[in-house]
Amino acid sequence: MEKSRHFEESLFVSASPDAVFVYADDHRNFSAHMNQSSWMMGGSKMETQVDEREGREVGSHIKMSGRVFGVNLFLDEVITIHDPPRHKEWQTVGDINLLVINHYTLGFEIRPQETGSHFKVYIDYDLPYSLQNRLLGLLFGDMYAKWCVRQMTRGVKDYFRKQV
Repeated sequence: MEKSRHFEESLFVSASPDAVFVYADDHRNFSAHMNQSSWMMGGSKMETQVDEREGREVGSHIKMSGRVFGVNLFLDEVITIHDPPRHKEWQTVGDINLLVINHYTLGFEIRPQETGSHFKVYIDYDLPYSLQNRLLGLLFGDMYAKWCVRQMTRGVKDYFRKQV
């Protein structure tokens, strides 16, 4: 199902596509921003649970839950594309409860370059359906989606900068 909104960000990484994929394929690294208290999360954080495949195979599930601004949040993601070292994509499934965005598809693509890799993270998402949350989504959905993508690209950039 096509999502109504899109954001992406790209950067150059001084590392091979294989090394970048290995780092980004580990959900503990790639979604670390969700597991830490932050202003964007209202001072709260999400708890992440991965299945026995750890989000590294098509069909693998990653679940997150938490409480933000007194509201219980929950999401279930399933890996839909896992093509090392080029592409990984996942999407929310089932009944989710988020505040400023609704169902989404999130992923990254890696292209080799002469001295490293071109790394792109993208999100396609819908605004919430309920009137109350739709208003929150109109106000803050784009900001939240951009924050998530930027946290993921920044995490990869910072990790490989430290490796040099």
